[in-house]
Amino acid sequence: MAVALRYSPPSQSHLSFSSPKLHKFSFNPSHSLSSLSPSHFSRRVNTTQTLRFPSKARSITPVAEGISTELSEIYQSCKIWNWRGFNISYLVKGNGPPLLLVHGFGASIPHWRRNIGILSQKATVYAIDLLGFGASDKPPGFAYTMETWAQLILDFLAGVVKKPTVLVGNSVGSLACVIAASESNGDLVRGLVLLNCAGGMNNKAIVDDWRIKLIMPLLWLVDFLLKQKRIASAIFERVKQRENLKNILISVYGNKEAVDEDLIEIIRRPADDDGALDAFISTVTGPPGPSPISLMPKISVPVLVLWGDQDPFTPLDGPVGKYFSSLPSKIPNLELFILPGTGHCPHDDRPDLVHEKLIPWLERTP
Repeated sequence: MAVALRYSPPSQSHLSFSSPKLHKFSFNPSHSLSSLSPSHFSRRVNTTQTLRFPSKARSITPVAEGISTELSEIYQSCKIWNWRGFNISYLVKGNGPPLLLVHGFGASIPHWRRNIGILSQKATVYAIDLLGFGASDKPPGFAYTMETWAQLILDFLAGVVKKPTVLVGNSVGSLACVIAASESNGDLVRGLVLLNCAGGMNNKAIVDDWRIKLIMPLLWLVDFLLKQKRIASAIFERVKQRENLKNILISVYGNKEAVDEDLIEIIRRPADDDGALDAFISTVTGPPGPSPISLMPKISVPVLVLWGDQDPFTPLDGPVGKYFSSLPSKIPNLELFILPGTGHCPHDDRPDLVHEKLIPWLERTP
């Protein structure tokens, strides 16, 4: 849930490297920017917290109404880890080699609701709420950066998981995983799975796309307006209304049936937390961070790239999509699969297609 210029790429069943056509440009405050992407907020529930692991973690036991049993169980399974004085929400389930799920912009741990159960049959699944999202702290006035989230991931691996781990990220979460893997000394990250990787924390990163260059002055104007707290608050309140949020989610999912009431609740709930507005403003207006194009050559671990072909935020015919599409011929440790009829969040949009490629890859990844 962010303010962004959004274009609709031509539908395609195969990769196309021709120059992208301009379809529709629309400035619409109800459309997200890059990695949530359409998942954004959640949390309107009172929680009680009990200490289970002194000085290390505490569990969160929410009391919620109107959500599915599946979603309630995920909320109740989450614990808290203290990172640099901030409370970070995480979940762990299953047995086997560890993997860490990292959500995209505006999403949170429950956005992996359709994956945790299946993957936990093969692995020890960890999922984390990045600082500023989900049930993790949202410190007022904090300046969020991609580098901060990447360091959080590395510290979580070192302090909680304590084993070489496969990182699985969506959108901005993917980019945070790429940064973390590029900075790891090799004993923390053993593999990388990228689901529609973002080109940066926000649209200002995609400067190689002529469509973005065309409206760059407008993006800077949006930045200026969002830094006016009253304007930003009005936009934020409007976007997180249930019907508006549902329309945003439908626009970025290929499988419209996947946009259910649980998903809307997952995105809405944290939006009422103190500091949620600040996280929104900082993410949209902050520095885009390192580009995956500059980082991928540094990655030596096995990489699996899964890309929804109906993604309106990082389309296949955009610079980031084209770059990742070219990598299998350049990087021997990388596999790429295009997922038909799938939008920006493949793991929740069409989880069966993701599991079909991900599980065999995990089984053959040392």
